Amino acid sequence: MATRIFGLFIFLWMSFPALGAEIAGARLEEKDRVANSEVTLNGAGLRKRAFFQVYAIGLYLPEKKAVAAETIAATGPKRIAIHMLRDVGADQFTDALVDGMKDNHSETDMKAFDPRVKQLAAIMSEMKEAKKGMRITLDWVSGVGTVLTVDGKAAGVPIQGEDFYRALLRIWLGDNPVQADLKKALLGEKQ
Repeated sequence: MATRIFGLFIFLWMSFPALGAEIAGARLEEKDRVANSEVTLNGAGLRKRAFFQVYAIGLYLPEKKAVAAETIAATGPKRIAIHMLRDVGADQFTDALVDGMKDNHSETDMKAFDPRVKQLAAIMSEMKEAKKGMRITLDWVSGVGTVLTVDGKAAGVPIQGEDFYRALLRIWLGDNPVQADLKKALLGEKQ
């Protein structure tokens, strides 16, 4: 009898899909790897612009955090995983990222970030367009920098400075996030 109950438990446990999130058809796994480290999905949400669904996004950290300032300041590997839900020109995508940075940083800070913003823009420009179905990741890898991948392939060279990665995080988690409900979602709040 105990063997049957145990067997039923194992069957039911294996029947349930791994935790994670599905946002507008985009699947974000519960666990992922950044370099040689495992990271966990902290939260996920949908970026909307007017009536359009632009992308599904997930934030991965070594351990879950619910406070924006702690999340931004956290050390260790991190991943921003973006699943495009519509075609967006590379310039438009880059401009949106830069606008999000400007909304959360002083003019002096933005001047300091300028060479790295230009590096990011050049990488995005090579891509020409962020196409529907494309998966873009922005990883923080200690000792390497911000690593951008498109559909699993490295794009450009790593962008130096953890301050730059934190500036990117502020786009979604800063005091003036691009979308307030998205900030909450990335911090793991249920919608």
